[in-house]
Amino acid sequence: MAETSGSGVAELAALRGQRCTAEQALALFDRLPAVPVAEITTGRWRGDELDTGHPFAGVLVASGWYGKQFDDADTVHPLLFAVDGVIFPVDPRRVPLGLAGRIPLAGVRASKKALGYLRFAFQTRRPTARLRNVEYRGVVSAAMVYDHLPIIDHFRRVDEQTLLGVMDMRGLAEPYVFILRQDTAS
Repeated sequence: MAETSGSGVAELAALRGQRCTAEQALALFDRLPAVPVAEITTGRWRGDELDTGHPFAGVLVASGWYGKQFDDADTVHPLLFAVDGVIFPVDPRRVPLGLAGRIPLAGVRASKKALGYLRFAFQTRRPTARLRNVEYRGVVSAAMVYDHLPIIDHFRRVDEQTLLGVMDMRGLAEPYVFILRQDTAS
């Protein structure tokens, strides 16, 4: 396992306590150690985000996003949602990412209720991403490559149970920055 220091944990906590800039979030990401794929294929991870003012800020969390699931390098569910206590994987191709930031958060929260009824239209049993060690910002670390979308999520280790992620999506001016915590209940 890679060694981590408490400074990454403290820096992440400080950034979470306020709205930060993408530059501040990426500076922390760049200081964190790499994490190999083999160290994160441990099942379910609970998601959260850093508010950098990105168009996705608040949208995923308000919509019921739960996190991600890494069973092995080739069995990855990049989007888990939770509605009424049920956690299920969603096919990312069925999520209208282009609407992020265009619909008020109140509308997104209302759509979370509809997701409970429409779950079977969005849900999938098939993995829709893979994990690979990829170089990003000069460091080789675990990355999640979506099967059908131009998205790669890059990860660095904050501590033994926490990852900082950067979503690199073609067409976005700045990356979306998120947090994953290992779900010990899974």
